[in-house]
Amino acid sequence: MFRRALLAATLLTAPLLIPTGAHAQTAPKLSITIYNNDLALVQDVRSLDVAAGRQRLEFKDVSAAIRPETVSLSAPGIEIVEQNFDFDLLTPDKLMEKAVGRQIRIIRTNPGDGKETSEVATVLSANEGVVLKIGDRIEVLRDDGVPTRVIFDKVPETLRARPTLSVTVEADKAGARPATLSYLTTGLSWKADYVALFDEAKGALDLQGWITLGNQSGSAFENAETQLVAGEVNILANPNVYQPYRQPAPRGGKAGIEPGVGPRVADYYVYPLAQKTTIAANQSKQVGFLSAQGVKARKVYEYRQGWFSSLSEPTSATVALQFSNASAAGLGAQLPAGVMRVYMRDAAGDPKFIGENAIGHTPAGSELSIKTGEAFDVTVQPTLTASESIGKRRYGYTMSYVLRNARPEAVTVELRQGGLGVEAKVKKESLASRRIDAGTLGWSVPVPANGETTVTFEVETGW
Repeated sequence: MFRRALLAATLLTAPLLIPTGAHAQTAPKLSITIYNNDLALVQDVRSLDVAAGRQRLEFKDVSAAIRPETVSLSAPGIEIVEQNFDFDLLTPDKLMEKAVGRQIRIIRTNPGDGKETSEVATVLSANEGVVLKIGDRIEVLRDDGVPTRVIFDKVPETLRARPTLSVTVEADKAGARPATLSYLTTGLSWKADYVALFDEAKGALDLQGWITLGNQSGSAFENAETQLVAGEVNILANPNVYQPYRQPAPRGGKAGIEPGVGPRVADYYVYPLAQKTTIAANQSKQVGFLSAQGVKARKVYEYRQGWFSSLSEPTSATVALQFSNASAAGLGAQLPAGVMRVYMRDAAGDPKFIGENAIGHTPAGSELSIKTGEAFDVTVQPTLTASESIGKRRYGYTMSYVLRNARPEAVTVELRQGGLGVEAKVKKESLASRRIDAGTLGWSVPVPANGETTVTFEVETGW
């Protein structure tokens, strides 16, 4: 079942730099909470030894994708006066850009005799190339095979070797005290992937779940307590523009009513990783979180028609794997959104990939239908044989479906007819239907081997 292993946002273990005579204690506690929509909460808990009065604290190696407006520093007896985030990082190109209007030294080495020549140059431009003024001539600095070095007299104060958050604080007295720095950042992400091994003869599947952590924040997160949150927290695309509330689109399938497993926060499920983890910059990492065997499942053929209409040619039925994540089915766990890949063993017993599909955040007790492909030898052809207006905003439709099976064994096709409106009624039908939801009828249609079945029905509906 679920292996307790997922969720958390973490802050880096870089040292805290503060004024002379005060220092940051080591052994900080780092935690990261990663959400589904490119967002993470980073929390750094440590002990600070500060001087009395106003001073500046520097946190190096914070995320380069930090949202500075979300920074919070809390410690007893400390009040924040000002905070700045310096993300102009030290690179050769940035050094040259900051040197525009200033003098630098150019040293070239003669490839033939190894002799060096040195010239003082004024940087005129560093836009799509470097333009220099050397004496009375204008020259473009280019890579022409001659070894060249550029020497700067100093590093500009505005350039940082690493992203740095500086906070000016007012301390009521000197001494050590616990402090927590927290902020939101983009660039950290997670997603779920599932591997399902289906045994059609046994009517069961084995399911494994993996979490993939991604770090594009520009910084590494080391030895962090990590948690993952499943669910869509509301994020404003532009906080300065009013955005009216919109009801989310309805989800397909039957939702579950079981409570699920594991911790929760508010209306979201939380998956703590079992051990502290390090996520390097520009790295993806996978962690297992789900393992279940013998989950009840079955292969089905499906055809869904969203409206009352005809097709001039037959179309292939969908092949789907149906199962439930209810406790009674052998799973009993909510499933975070992700991609489910389905495998079956061939005659030699080797697993073969047969298809994949995405699932949304799925509460425990739900019924899932994973499309794996299309059956070219099981086809359906709908025909609208009649339609009429039978009153104010009420209409009648007569449909005929021809289901054909070119397989050597009989199959059952799950036929779905959508488009039902207000007070829809089934007037006639050749096979008993059942109501799937307010707008959909369903039939389980048996189709003989190398044969066909015709289903007809007449409905009356309003709009």
